[in-house]
Parts: sequence; C-alpha cells; structure tokens
Amino acid sequence: MKKAVVLVSGGLDSATVLAMAVREGWRCHALSVDYGQRHRSELDAAAAVALRLGAAEHRIVRVDLGAFGGSALTDTSIAVPTAPSSGIPVTYVPARNTILLSLALAYAEVVEADAILTGANAVDYSGYPDCRPQYLAAFEAMANLATRRAVEGHPIAVRSPIVSFTKADIVRRGHELGVDFSLTVSCYDADGQGRACGRCDACRLRRDGFAAAGIPDPTRYRPAAGP
Repeated sequence: MKKAVVLVSGGLDSATVLAMAVREGWRCHALSVDYGQRHRSELDAAAAVALRLGAAEHRIVRVDLGAFGGSALTDTSIAVPTAPSSGIPVTYVPARNTILLSLALAYAEVVEADAILTGANAVDYSGYPDCRPQYLAAFEAMANLATRRAVEGHPIAVRSPIVSFTKADIVRRGHELGVDFSLTVSCYDADGQGRACGRCDACRLRRDGFAAAGIPDPTRYRPAAGP
C-alpha cells in the first residue's frame, strides 16, 4: 500500500485532504504540530479527525514558535483581528508551513512515504505566501535534493489536492466523503472546548464556505459569539 504523511491541523481543510487520501487508498500517517498556537483545541480536533477518518497512526510533534512570536497565533500580546485586512495579516506565522513540511519530510523518510499531503489553499485563504502552488513546488524540489530517499531513487511528492478549491468546494468534497465537520476547529481564537469566536478571519471563511456550499454549518460557537 502506498504511504503518505498527511499534515492534519484539526481544521476542515486538512480533514478533507485526509479523507481524500484515505479514499484513494493511501496508508496515512497523520502528523500534527503543537507549535505554540493560542489554543490546543485544534490539536484535540486533529486527534479526533485522524481517528475517525482511519489514519494508520497520528503523531503530535512539539516545536515552540512562540519563542519567536511575530504572529497573533503565537503571541498573546497581538490581538486576533476581527475584520478582514489588506496584505498579509498578523495571523501569518513566520515560516510555519516550511517548518511543518520539514517535519513531515523527516517523518516521510522514516516511514518510507511516497508523498506529503497538506491542506494549503490558494483561493479562499488569508493571504499567506506559503499556501501558494509555486511554494509547494519549490519545497518539493528542495525535498528531492535533500533526502536520502529521493537520492536513492524514491522521490517524495509534496501536494495539496485542494490548493485550487474554493472553501465551498472543500466543504462539498469533505461532505461527500463523510467528514464530520463538527469535529473540526478552524477558529484562530477558539476556547478550551473548541468553540469558535465567530469573528476572526478563519471563522468568516469557514462560515461563508458552508453557506456557499448549501450545507448546514455544524460549527460550535461560544455563547454570544455566534455567526
């Protein structure tokens, strides 16, 4: 059986990617990263998603990007914005996807995986430069120059099958595959129970995606913080 390392954040995008990979017959090694984000709810969600969707295993790796800060997601002194902004927002975590993909690459070498799958999306996203197709292509090129597995004739593909999907497309695809979106957490500022704030950019994109897809939104919101 072909193997893939799937980065699972706990949100609906990566849950859909995992479901797609399982349906396509990949043996999926799910990887989540505790990078010092504002809350652990998404990590709890990632564990639940990996179990429900049938990942062969799920690991959580700790890397403290909070030591550097520079993002509203890793520095509590920077407020999570509640309105759309122009340019790259303060929720961008410096080099996060490069670090996450590098950890996935190390894991892929150990388990002899043929691919790394991620939920990066370049359409309905928040303006992050490390979610673009050209970035993923560049990382794949680097990966296949830098790893023993690739040098010995087993290149590793780096893919995001939803990179060109709208959020509505992602919701529809996940729904078709039976993803239980109530298990997922997308909010940048969720509480300890995984309930969403209803105001951040991630909540807005998620809510609009369900509305555009015509599928009921199962997101749990904090009291008085609904859509």
